[in-house]
Amino acid sequence: MTRFRVGAVRSPPDPAGKGAGLHPDVLKLGLVSFLTDISSEMIFSVFAIFFTTIAGASSALLGLIEGLADFSASSLNYLAGWLADRSGRRKLLVVAGYGFSTLAKIILLVSSSITGLSAFRVIERLGKGFREPPRDAWLSAIAAPAIRGYSFGVHKALDKAGAVIGPLAAYALLSWLGESARSYRLLFWIAVLPAVASLLVLAFIREQPGVRHERESIGRHWRELSAGFKRFLLPAGIFALGYYSVGFLLLRAHETGFSITDTVLLYALFNGVCVITAPLVGRLGDRIGRQRIMLLAYALHGVINLGLMLDGSVWSTTMLFALYGVFYAAEDSQSNAFIADIEPDRRATAIGAYNFITGVLYLPASLAAGALWTLAPAYAFSLAALLSLVAVVTLARLRPGAVAAGLADGRHPRGQHPDAG
Repeated sequence: MTRFRVGAVRSPPDPAGKGAGLHPDVLKLGLVSFLTDISSEMIFSVFAIFFTTIAGASSALLGLIEGLADFSASSLNYLAGWLADRSGRRKLLVVAGYGFSTLAKIILLVSSSITGLSAFRVIERLGKGFREPPRDAWLSAIAAPAIRGYSFGVHKALDKAGAVIGPLAAYALLSWLGESARSYRLLFWIAVLPAVASLLVLAFIREQPGVRHERESIGRHWRELSAGFKRFLLPAGIFALGYYSVGFLLLRAHETGFSITDTVLLYALFNGVCVITAPLVGRLGDRIGRQRIMLLAYALHGVINLGLMLDGSVWSTTMLFALYGVFYAAEDSQSNAFIADIEPDRRATAIGAYNFITGVLYLPASLAAGALWTLAPAYAFSLAALLSLVAVVTLARLRPGAVAAGLADGRHPRGQHPDAG
């Protein structure tokens, strides 16, 4: 019987960073994400209802716009990462991404037509796709390698805290004023304020330039990415094919007896658990290696889907939503920290490539889940569980972290410090 060993991915040693505390700019970037998510989630929590009920759009058009929004969120990832690594400048691109999203929200203040609302949804997601790779490369550069996972976890916790507060603020406002076109318009005005505040905070964060690769084309950047990172794309891609929208979990909860209001509370539970566990998972990854954290995340997703397939009680569904918060904290926050370990030279390009490839695969994943759902929800959950298991085995066999382990011993193939750029 073939035996294999799971490699523990540890951050490269950094004597200067030993015992270092959390960099203040990690908290500042987290505050930017926090404010932006309050703004975005206030709008997104009511957008579908406003788009169909107030503006009069069809549910078919809503599905099309949501699909375009999901695609736009990943379409610029690789380009943004390449531009960041080519120029060595991250802040300008991050500001542009957040600025895009803020300008998109201003569209809501001047137009409530179907065309204006559709433009807002797509453009806002373009901003998200443009800012994430340079921002996460910036984050990996300021985070001491010994606590890189913890730094990413704290950032994710602040980000998801905004996702908790935003919908609750929208719920409170509409409960107070009632659901009318005027109330929604006031909500949009209020939601723009934290978005503008996030840009002001971002303006005062000091630039952290990276190593420039000015003469490298977008194609050469891909060829120069490390073998470890490219090996990681295979299990990540397999997993992405079974990683459907969280909307299916909410739909399952509704089918098991939760009211619409209760499903909103389940969504808040998921986000709240993520806020609490993201820093803890990050700290754990710093100690035991982030490859093990990714294996844990994939395995948790499989367990959650098995639970949804086998048991439909209210109690078990609640517990599975809490577990989903732990999974999301591990997978979403630590995947980019893991990439920073295994691709220390061109981090923005690698993060952009990862987000683009997995983002493209999320679309067929949700389409497949929707098609299987029409037959029986258990089919969708069983496929997701199977693909999670395959991703676990593939990641364990390919061991992309072995390259990072070599770097930790000081054997950098390009002769540069592992944390350069």
